[in-house]
Amino acid sequence: MSTAVSDRVQAPFGARAARITAREHHGAYTVLCCADPDGPRPAAGQFYMLSAAERWGGAEADRPFLPRALSVLRAPRDGDQLQFMIEDVGPGTRRLGELRPGDDLSLVGPLGIGFAPPRTGRRPVLVAGGVGIAPLAIWSDQLERDATVLVGFRDAAHAPGAELIDGARLATDDGSVGHHGLVTDLLQAEIDRDPRLEVYACGPPPMLEAVRGLCAERDVPAQLALESGMACGFGACFGCVVPTVDGYIRICVDGPVIEAARLETALTPGAGH
Repeated sequence: MSTAVSDRVQAPFGARAARITAREHHGAYTVLCCADPDGPRPAAGQFYMLSAAERWGGAEADRPFLPRALSVLRAPRDGDQLQFMIEDVGPGTRRLGELRPGDDLSLVGPLGIGFAPPRTGRRPVLVAGGVGIAPLAIWSDQLERDATVLVGFRDAAHAPGAELIDGARLATDDGSVGHHGLVTDLLQAEIDRDPRLEVYACGPPPMLEAVRGLCAERDVPAQLALESGMACGFGACFGCVVPTVDGYIRICVDGPVIEAARLETALTPGAGH
């Protein structure tokens, strides 16, 4: 199942300013809320190219230089608000995390292909690792039926990210909160209980590869949201290509959501968070 180019939500041409209206903290994560009155409502799984309107590039000391690709966390249908989940892992995410209400966020989007509805007779199960919870939070909002949500984090400092989806079942690598182990342990139990699932997953490459393998073994369809460092976001630079069984694709335009069955492995450069 895939979305045709003509069916996807199309981004307006060029970058636009979105005013930061609020910020929240959930453990190690910052959630930025901004107003985007000039953009369309995104589909779950789509992403934006983000940069700060000030102190971004322009001089040697002004790293970062390129925008950062981030999945949208939430986009309520009845307004112009967008939410993004930030983890400080480098100069780009650090600068974004410094933004305060009243600052301007420069964005391009929504971009890419989002999630497709579950196949007939399939129960949706959402599996997230770390900041991979972002596209699954908006998908849980947009799904027309209840879904089982499984989330995994490294430790207690990151576990508050689970607050972003109601009813999520939690695993931590170190056992400090919830199930002691990997989120894929919880997925395995769900598949054993009822294999009539459709899995939606986003997270680091090892997690995505484990999800892909589990689903392939049991013939369970899965849609994986991949992410990569990107320079443009609209297919021009070919910096985010990943191999599939039928050739290379660009995550930014042919994804970021792709069918797991198209991948021989999710452990490829650029795949995942």
